Amino acid sequence: MTVIYVKTALIAAMAATLLSFGVSSPGIAEVSTKAIPAQCLSMDVSPYSPPELLSIRHGKAETRFQVEIANTDETREQGLMCRPELAVDRGMLFEFKDMRERNFWMQNTIVGLDIVYIAQNGSIVSIQKNAKPFDRTPLPSHGAASGVLEIQAGLSDKLGLKPGDKVIHPFFHKP
Repeated sequence: MTVIYVKTALIAAMAATLLSFGVSSPGIAEVSTKAIPAQCLSMDVSPYSPPELLSIRHGKAETRFQVEIANTDETREQGLMCRPELAVDRGMLFEFKDMRERNFWMQNTIVGLDIVYIAQNGSIVSIQKNAKPFDRTPLPSHGAASGVLEIQAGLSDKLGLKPGDKVIHPFFHKP
């Protein structure tokens, strides 16, 4: 019982601190400790692996991210669920062995996300923008994708990302 209380208090304190400094992500104001799923209180949300560099070439610019890799059924299933925050330069890259239509949702995901669907050659297929925390609505890729990048909600608009932009990471450039 103490562990649950401590984790709940920690998440509430982090949200309150972020809000007091004017830092928020879409949906953080609606998140209360009552809304946090019980699954999140016992889930290990530590990083899967050391972050890897991923870049996106968009227009004349290039933006770099440090991403965790989700390349097993277990890590893809957990994704960024239960994370109380996501830094602007961080993300998670979901790697799949096949190219097909993908659907993601936001069950147990506390922070808002932009979901970037990526083809095998690294081209952005589509972007689901400002996915709402805890929403179970499927968010389709509208085309075949072998990779999915989750980044902070609203960031794709701030950067001007669009379909056809190029994601640079070893996963997309295998011989």
